[in-house]
Amino acid sequence: MKLNGSASEISEIAGQNFRLAVAVYIGTIPQQETTFELKVFMIALLFLATCFLAYSNGANDNFKGVASLFGSRTTGYRAALSWATVTTGAGSIAAIFLAQSLLKKFSGAGLVPDEFTTQPEFLLAVGLGAGATVILATLLGFPISTTHGLTGALVGAGIVTGVANVNFAALGTNFLSPLLLAPLIAVAAGAAVYTALRALRLSLGICKEMCICIGAEKEIIPVPRPDGVFAAESLPKVTVIAGQPAHCQQRYTGTFFGVNAGRLVDGLHFLSAGAVSFARGLNDTPKVAALLLVATTLNIRWGLVAVAVAMAAGGLLNARKVADTMATKITDMNPGQGLAANLATALLVNTASYHGLPVSTTHVSVGSLLGIGIITRQSKWKPVVRVLLSWVITLPCAALLGAFAYLVLRPR
Repeated sequence: MKLNGSASEISEIAGQNFRLAVAVYIGTIPQQETTFELKVFMIALLFLATCFLAYSNGANDNFKGVASLFGSRTTGYRAALSWATVTTGAGSIAAIFLAQSLLKKFSGAGLVPDEFTTQPEFLLAVGLGAGATVILATLLGFPISTTHGLTGALVGAGIVTGVANVNFAALGTNFLSPLLLAPLIAVAAGAAVYTALRALRLSLGICKEMCICIGAEKEIIPVPRPDGVFAAESLPKVTVIAGQPAHCQQRYTGTFFGVNAGRLVDGLHFLSAGAVSFARGLNDTPKVAALLLVATTLNIRWGLVAVAVAMAAGGLLNARKVADTMATKITDMNPGQGLAANLATALLVNTASYHGLPVSTTHVSVGSLLGIGIITRQSKWKPVVRVLLSWVITLPCAALLGAFAYLVLRPR
């Protein structure tokens, strides 16, 4: 439907549709007498809810692919975020052509009856429940799974229609199994890839540089005066710190086929981070855009474009807290270790996308980092446990919010 006219006229049309929706909800107008305009209005609300979910997804997920670049001090926050935005956008565009199976899977088909997955009110509740869960976690700095949020909201809204309407067997087989197994596989993959790359580095004679930081600090010392009184005086002091302090960057020495090892690792690290972000865009865009399949008047490819834009905006505006968690609170890492984590993550997520498995990029990327941290004995278990608890809470939280939203929105 096209809207032509002045801003005031368009506002009046929107107001009429809203009043009509309220009238239907409270029973003033029977449901069977709803108009085409009301249906279009519900589709418009569904589109906005989908964009909200995509924004939340971008804020929580966009930085995950490049967290190792920032955490290993290979590059700064803004450069890493820009690279994540570009490569995630490329993955979102590729999803238009390569990820049709995920579109069908996350339309809710097989999990709840088709009569609900073709109902705008039901999908609107799913979008609101999942989006609210993800944005809340983002504001708290927890990297969670949008996949878990969507699955939980689908189940919660489905339970409102009747517990018997939820196919719990399909939930376990097609959704929960990949989501639970993926982190464990990622831990093993991250550890294996890092071990293999470390063995290759040692066999080629490429060594790590010892980090020595030299600088000047101010030191306050008491200075005796002739009258017997001590006076505080600030004097410069040269400090030398050897080892691997947090503010020093670890580098590699040596060459590989005539190329400086440090530059080669940095280049591959950027490429691997881009691959992870590409995989995330490829995997997540269809999951969110699947909510728009009910809008038959909207070409789903334009829906995918809208989702891609909203995801990019969320990442650019609200990624910092999750970025700090992913980059610094899972494990300490150097560029080589970050490269290994990204290679493991990209391999697993791209494989899952190809086979239509709804794995969580969050679970895979955190699992890969944790696997390396376990091998290097640098894992930070206290924040890791908090992240794991947030994963446990995600699905029931989204289910409650999805159920509440559908209780309010369902046709009477």
